[in-house]
Amino acid sequence: MRRALMGVLVGATLLLPSAPVSAHHAFAATFDVNKPIVLKGKVTRVELINPHSWFWIEVENPDGTKTEWGFEGGSPNSLIRRGVTRNTLPVGTELIVNGYQVRSGENKGVGVNMTKSDGTKLFFADDVPPGAQGGR
Repeated sequence: MRRALMGVLVGATLLLPSAPVSAHHAFAATFDVNKPIVLKGKVTRVELINPHSWFWIEVENPDGTKTEWGFEGGSPNSLIRRGVTRNTLPVGTELIVNGYQVRSGENKGVGVNMTKSDGTKLFFADDVPPGAQGGR
């Protein structure tokens, strides 16, 4: 009886409509592939949080003022597997960030590639479309 009930439940579950896994959020819904950005700045904070990590850099503008930019990246687990941790990006680390700006025009984007001042390159994004600045 228990096996029969379990079989019916599993079968019913398989018949339910399902959403694609990528429905979580599409790159193009948030970021603009036509707005590539390359910024140089110093890390001000790193947030390895689910579902997407964030890191923030302070960029010096041509007039000497400073602007903070936030960059979304992959999940903490995927970043740690790539060697991106709080230890590899401590506050004050100078970076060159390649990415794409958010559609809203805010000082935010998706970080794709990061290069540290010693030449170390880090890959930061999970959902960059193929062919986009280092995307898969």
